[in-house]
Amino acid sequence: MPAAPVAAAGAGSGKRRRKRPFEGFSVIGAFGEILLTAGVLMLLYLVWQLWYNDMVERGQQDGAAASLSQQWDKDAKENPAPAFEGAAPVIPTPVDGETFANLRIPRFGESYGAPLAGGVSKAKTLDKAGIGHYSDTQLPGQPGNFALAGHRNTHGAPLNQVANLRVGDAIVIETPEGWFTYRYRNSEYVPPTAVDVLNAVPREDSVAATQSVITLTSCNPIMSTAERIIAYGLFESFTPRADGAPKSLNPVEG
Repeated sequence: MPAAPVAAAGAGSGKRRRKRPFEGFSVIGAFGEILLTAGVLMLLYLVWQLWYNDMVERGQQDGAAASLSQQWDKDAKENPAPAFEGAAPVIPTPVDGETFANLRIPRFGESYGAPLAGGVSKAKTLDKAGIGHYSDTQLPGQPGNFALAGHRNTHGAPLNQVANLRVGDAIVIETPEGWFTYRYRNSEYVPPTAVDVLNAVPREDSVAATQSVITLTSCNPIMSTAERIIAYGLFESFTPRADGAPKSLNPVEG
């Protein structure tokens, strides 16, 4: 005798219960999902802005500096400069946003290069060229303070590694005329109001300069403007372009 069929669920119970339109919906749960999605999107943006985009712009600045070097080499061969004698040449004062040199720091990597332009405005210089020159400070090789500024994050982050400098590291300014080599001495951390780091003799008022100093300024800590990191170096020598790149540009070890 065949088995009796199994009764369907709910059979004999009358009409089925209709599910209410918002049954199972949780406002808190939905809000949590929105926050989670927003967090993921923010994380992706930060990865793009602070890593990928910086990496792309860092490569672009390295390439721009290399192109300038090649152009200056070509110009020097086509129009040889007079034999170099005596003190370092005086570099013409650049206008705001005008690229006039490259910053090269072997400690930051063999291919590292950052175009250097006049002024320190974000729109014309720091966000575009890479490194900016405080227009009211001296120029390379001159007695006094040759002061520069650059980002530690975003826009290629050309001074991202400034805290890694070691005593004696070369800080080289490449110009069409040749290379100005400075040697790193020390760093300090100051509030944003400490504008005396730009004095002819940094941190000293009304003192006549007898040495040529380079000053690198950037924000500290990374991703913050709470204070400034200041790195100083002393001028060592000038190498004319006709003599070829100086040994100070050799890769560093350790």
